[in-house]
Amino acid sequence: MNNLKLIVSILIFIINVITFILYGVDKRRAKRKRWRISEKNLLVFTFCGGGLGAILGMLSFHHKTKHLKFRIFVPIFFIMQLILLINLINW
Repeated sequence: MNNLKLIVSILIFIINVITFILYGVDKRRAKRKRWRISEKNLLVFTFCGGGLGAILGMLSFHHKTKHLKFRIFVPIFFIMQLILLINLINW
């Protein structure tokens, strides 16, 4: 059971790092008027465990902070992930 918790923790960490990087890359591409990462992909990574990475990316890079769907869905996804993580820890 502890091995499963460790594996899940590592996966959550990795998806959050990837999500944070994606927000930074997209912001950089936006500034340079280059090909962008789709909002759908950013939200998919956020939903799939990258809630904290998305919040930190939004705040660090000042990216997608004015988009209503990001202001609504990113915190909701993050709260859902916190609830799941708390349940996993107590399992």
